[in-house]
Amino acid sequence: MNTSSLLEKAQRFRALHEGAPFVMANAWDGASARLLESLGFPAIASSSAAAAATLGRLDGEITRDESLDHARILVEATRCPVSADLERGFADEPEGVAETIRRAGAVGLVGGSIEDATSEPGRLYSLAHATERVLAAVQAARALPFPFVLTARCENFLHGGAALDETLRRLQAYERAGADVLFAPGLPDLASVRAVCEAVRKPVNFMVGIRGRSFSVAELAAAGVKRISLSTSLYRAAFTGLITAAREVRESGTFGYLDHIAGGAEVQRVLQRDAAAR
Repeated sequence: MNTSSLLEKAQRFRALHEGAPFVMANAWDGASARLLESLGFPAIASSSAAAAATLGRLDGEITRDESLDHARILVEATRCPVSADLERGFADEPEGVAETIRRAGAVGLVGGSIEDATSEPGRLYSLAHATERVLAAVQAARALPFPFVLTARCENFLHGGAALDETLRRLQAYERAGADVLFAPGLPDLASVRAVCEAVRKPVNFMVGIRGRSFSVAELAAAGVKRISLSTSLYRAAFTGLITAAREVRESGTFGYLDHIAGGAEVQRVLQRDAAAR
């Protein structure tokens, strides 16, 4: 990707955070990225769990190289800005996290998130160390030749330490370190979402699909959320369709699912129309 095209995508992505709340759809391969773009989503994100699933693995079981190779597929498939779930930066030390951000920029990503959970179940990095990691990521992002949007994630609601006060303390520290977007997956209710949005000045991301039924876009916007991401929910929706169709064939010997799916020609039209416009 040439520098001017990457700069335009990065500027467009950053501007999205300054307007009305928007939904960033998570894709898992080139076809899903193009389809989501054709449906009007203004930005695409990867999902670490969906990326791992495409390789038949669990979340957290892919390497940095594999994650970035997957992200490159999404970048090359769509004209949308693409942000990546970069897990914990694939490193414990700040220098390794910074290298992940540099490499993310090199594959054409214009945004990415860094978590504060360690590789050990239920453990977060100390606040001091987590903040150093965010600072290193921010510095690496600022050194790129385009405005990379760095998201800092506080993971305690997903790792057994669900304390809102600690979440706010960590997100405020990450904001002071320079993070562009703040994110605490797993917030249980709109009151806690609102508390996060009121505690920081930078845009807040909310991820649907963690606790089943989610809040509406209007409800999240009213709470102060600027960006909504979809986690693995679209991938799991597609997987659910596969399970339903395959079970019908195996258990009933019928093919009724064919009456409810997109035809091959329709799929081709989406891909061809997108390719022609690129």
